[in-house]
Amino acid sequence: MRMCTRCGGRLERIHRSFVERFAYMAIYECSACKDISSVPRRYRYHLGKHARCPKCGTLRITKLRVRDHIDPLSRSPLNLLERICGGALFHCRYCRWQFYDRRNALPEKPPAQSAKSPEAVAPAGR
Repeated sequence: MRMCTRCGGRLERIHRSFVERFAYMAIYECSACKDISSVPRRYRYHLGKHARCPKCGTLRITKLRVRDHIDPLSRSPLNLLERICGGALFHCRYCRWQFYDRRNALPEKPPAQSAKSPEAVAPAGR
């Protein structure tokens, strides 16, 4: 069962309009807060600002220097076009899929630095 990211309520599938059927696989509405979320179609993964896995859509991908012959390589016509246009080779961490993409990967966020309070650093005085 899908859960709402805002309030944790249960998501229910709602009807799509004729135009929305071409852009989304499904549209969900939260029963508690009435927030609407959608699941895009796979071809929309090729239209964004950053490279995404064409199979699962995640942004957490790594760039490869050479092809790994153990993990599968995408055989789609869009992948061939990306390779011809000079795209780089990427690897998905989750579905272990290799593909070419002309866009750059989303930069990883640096680890959050914990702010130390002055009381925790200074020795306790008597």
